[in-house]
Amino acid sequence: MRAIGFSDYSDRKKIRNLLTDVIMNSDQRAYTLNQEGIMLGEFSKNFAGSVGVTVCGEFDEEDKFIYDYYFPYLNGTGITTHEDVSVERHAAKDSYAGVCDDVKVGISLIFYLKNRIPYVKAQTTGKLPIRGTTLTLSALSVSGSIMMPIQKDEEQKLRVKKNSANRNNLLAAARKGDEDAIETLTLEDMDMYTTISRKIQKEDVFSLVDTYFMPYGVECDQYSILGEIVSMQEAANDVTGEKIYILRICCNELTFDVCINIIDLFGEPQVGRRFKGIIWLQGKINFPEDL
Repeated sequence: MRAIGFSDYSDRKKIRNLLTDVIMNSDQRAYTLNQEGIMLGEFSKNFAGSVGVTVCGEFDEEDKFIYDYYFPYLNGTGITTHEDVSVERHAAKDSYAGVCDDVKVGISLIFYLKNRIPYVKAQTTGKLPIRGTTLTLSALSVSGSIMMPIQKDEEQKLRVKKNSANRNNLLAAARKGDEDAIETLTLEDMDMYTTISRKIQKEDVFSLVDTYFMPYGVECDQYSILGEIVSMQEAANDVTGEKIYILRICCNELTFDVCINIIDLFGEPQVGRRFKGIIWLQGKINFPEDL
């Protein structure tokens, strides 16, 4: 909640009043029956452009909405990946986590699923698995800093792009069991380790590492990232007036939006500079229109 401009909403009374406002004056509503025949509902309201709060729950026999949980969100733009996504229900509540294996990152991306209603609808009607879906990732952050970019000329940029494309092809082949690709990747990793170990004695690590995307802490959908700012915009929360930044980040060739409160960001963001921070990863599965 702090990331989207509600830094002083810590007591239950304020949050309860806010959630009531979301339900009564929602911008978006979604309903569906689950496999047990219970009517599920979601109410979403924007408070700063594409940033807002979603309240989830179910309806009883008298069509009265029973609140279950809520979460802040950022509606991302564009398509982050076309890779297949698998979804699993959380154990504690009726919310879902998505898993996407994108070769560009090198790890399984686990994210909080924002649009559970279309997924539950497809599950109830027996339409899973669905082909032709895409994924739009976004993230919220309460801790970040701005770093200067690594200077590269055009030749270096082209070389990095070519090497990245070759590595992605090798990773794709290795996933299919290609032993030559696995051996090549192993040798490349050993060479990279040797080079970095030698250079890091005299150079700063962030002058060697241009971008990274790695898990953070014990929560499976939280990550530590370092990526280049592609575009940015400043917005203000309609209720509190707090200013927030919405940064479009390119990290390990994945492009997604990050929302952070201006009071939690150290440094001045500009296009071309790098964002380093801890994020809570969210995702929206873009289902085909005929679902």
